[in-house]
Amino acid sequence: MIANSLEWKKTKLEDAPLEIIDGDRGTNYPKSDEFSDNDYCLFLNTSNVTSSGFNFSKCNFVSKERDEALRKGRLKKGDVILTTRGTVGNTAWVSEDVPYPIMRINSGMVILRTKPAELLPEFLCCFIKSIGFTDQVKTFSSGTAQPQLPITVLKKIKIPIPPLEEQKRIVEILDRAESLRAMRRQSIEQLNTLTQAIFVEMFGNPIENEKGWALEKLGQIASVERGKFTPRPRNDPSYYGGNFPFIQTGDISSSFGRLNTWSQTLNEKGIAVSRSFPIGSIVIAIVGANIGITAILDVEIYCPDSVVGIQVNTKKASIEYIERILRFWKHIFVAQAPETARANINLETLRPLEIPIPPIDLQQKFTQRVNAIEQLKTTHQKSLTELDALFASLQHRAFRGEL
Repeated sequence: MIANSLEWKKTKLEDAPLEIIDGDRGTNYPKSDEFSDNDYCLFLNTSNVTSSGFNFSKCNFVSKERDEALRKGRLKKGDVILTTRGTVGNTAWVSEDVPYPIMRINSGMVILRTKPAELLPEFLCCFIKSIGFTDQVKTFSSGTAQPQLPITVLKKIKIPIPPLEEQKRIVEILDRAESLRAMRRQSIEQLNTLTQAIFVEMFGNPIENEKGWALEKLGQIASVERGKFTPRPRNDPSYYGGNFPFIQTGDISSSFGRLNTWSQTLNEKGIAVSRSFPIGSIVIAIVGANIGITAILDVEIYCPDSVVGIQVNTKKASIEYIERILRFWKHIFVAQAPETARANINLETLRPLEIPIPPIDLQQKFTQRVNAIEQLKTTHQKSLTELDALFASLQHRAFRGEL
């Protein structure tokens, strides 16, 4: 009979069968000029550990001599890594499949080295990704611009430790559920790639305009206006909580190109100091980490001044065509943005942008194809949402002993 949650021992991490190990800090910390592209020891940054596990797309290495000078943070097989600064709570574990034999963590992470006869590293990883852990992190995390989870606080977080066979069973169930979610996300990404391929086949690369289409400035074929939200401080609660959708740049980034969800709303007082854009407008983030990301509005939305709304003259161009063109320009916008603490683009950059204008019937044919793909994406996205809800439910039940 499987042990129920009342029989599971909930233990503070400082008392659990694991060791908490941090990395080197201060004067012994490697300097940027000591990194190389391909050397002896992989020196992990917090960007190498994401919500989905390891990301080795951009790595820093240090020499054997520099590695040996470091006193702490050397990884072993089976170790669990947890980010404790910046994006708090990302985790991965060093399985046999990890391709780098020698790795160290930076000071924004800790190592959780379990005693696998009592606590499986993969079970610990699953728990760290669950709401049971993240709720405790939200309670304890300090800092604003740079959230942190100090080791002294981390030690106080509690974890249920079921029997080893039950740990294995929970990991297997959650791994299967996560595989289904990953496949659905991959399907959505493939549909995004298909749209891009169709565009290039029909129109060529718009930056190079290799098919020689006539050019018109974006400001001549569309209204290009900045959003607005004037209150200071911006988080004054008296402007929020009404019936009017209000987005930030992160909502554009997470929209999959069609924006119909939002994380905030404004009341009557709020919309008096903001600006809305109608259904069919293209919104583009013009500041910060999401600069250049675009989406088409499926509902009327109020926007702050970190967002520009583009209302296309549909007699001259297709909305879907223009939105797709702007995606090609994203990397150029990022490269041209001023190198300041908060990179940005402005109306003077967007309005003069020269856009190739193919025949309108060809653009409309592209729109028809895009709409068919969007219907498929909607179906896949609905399925992903259901899988996400199922996964959250499985996590909740798993760590309560109810699976």
